[in-house]
Amino acid sequence: MGWGTSTILRRRLEALGGSTALCFAVTFADGSRFQNRIGEPSARLSFKNRTAELAAILFGHVGILDAYFAGSLDIEGELASMFRIGFETRYDRSSGALVKLRNRWHEWRLSNASVAQARTNARAHYGLDSDFYQQWLDYPSMMYTCAYWKDGTRDIEQAQFNKIEHVCRKIRLAPGESVVDIGCGFGGFMFHAAEHFGASVCGINITPEQVAYVQEETRRRRLQHLVEVREADFRSVHAQFDKVVSIGVLEHAGRDQLAEVVRAHADFLKPGGLGMLHFIGHVGERDTEFYIRKHIFPGGWIPGLARTITEMERCGLEILDIENLRRHYALTLDAWAERFQHNWPAVHELDPQRFDESFRRKWLTYLVSCAEMFRAPQQRTHLFQIVFSKGNVALYDYPMSRDFLYARPQPPARAAVSR
Repeated sequence: MGWGTSTILRRRLEALGGSTALCFAVTFADGSRFQNRIGEPSARLSFKNRTAELAAILFGHVGILDAYFAGSLDIEGELASMFRIGFETRYDRSSGALVKLRNRWHEWRLSNASVAQARTNARAHYGLDSDFYQQWLDYPSMMYTCAYWKDGTRDIEQAQFNKIEHVCRKIRLAPGESVVDIGCGFGGFMFHAAEHFGASVCGINITPEQVAYVQEETRRRRLQHLVEVREADFRSVHAQFDKVVSIGVLEHAGRDQLAEVVRAHADFLKPGGLGMLHFIGHVGERDTEFYIRKHIFPGGWIPGLARTITEMERCGLEILDIENLRRHYALTLDAWAERFQHNWPAVHELDPQRFDESFRRKWLTYLVSCAEMFRAPQQRTHLFQIVFSKGNVALYDYPMSRDFLYARPQPPARAAVSR
């Protein structure tokens, strides 16, 4: 039978195939086939050439995905099933030393240590046309972070509204208070805090395209008296605020910048003030998934929860509450992936050269694989919300239980809008 790439890959898959109850089938470049069990496969992989097989042998799941993005491997059936199979068989751990070296090379080339590179990395992802994001995020808030699927939630719009309300309640946001939104994205939290809580909000964003969007939306909503956005790196502290919020920012600090960014959160906050970190975090310390860094988030790095808490303690921040929303992110990504697929023809028409088949495969893989990662019981990547204060709070300066988060909401204190 020989030791060609098809044979080597087949033997590896045979060794793993029994560790999942899901049925999958593989067609190799030499025309041979493998199916791990009797039944209708939920996913089928077809290698078109030996180069794709060699990539899978050398780089494990990263090689398979690179081949899929390049069009030298096809996947039929349910993409989600393929990732469930990968997690159940632990094939996601098959990348080995070569991928570790590639990950370190990526960090050396694209580290977020400099503001200039951090801006370039951010624009590579967040600088895509806002019309692109409008095709699959909730509208109008355009929140590009984990939503909050409390009981009775009907859709992504309501789930994102729930999330922003949840954050505002956690930090006890009140009319007239000042709040900074570090890494404000498309401004969803800012507009909600201004319109529903009467807060004065400053957004920090390094991506000029998103800053322009927030400025235009601020004018459209006539909120110039309450909302300001600054194009700046989130390490650039220009003032102190009553409250500090960052929703999905620590993941973009970079591998070696966590302490610096946590310090900026503390410096933005007035003594005695409240803040909240909402971020994807690992349990333990390990490398961030390389294919995500290579194709989706250059320079991104997922921090460990324990290290994050250590850095917060060094900055004099008291941890008041930690909530894990891992399962909520699975549902959020499901909703995004469904809309992305449904609206792909419209996305493609926005810019056929940029939004081509390779782009579709990369982004759909990113959305679906992350949904399955947050769903998989054996994974150790979560979504944390940490409420903190600058200095220890006095005995009754913060509620003694979580009851206040779930009490019937009072009528919103809507801000006065200029006419």
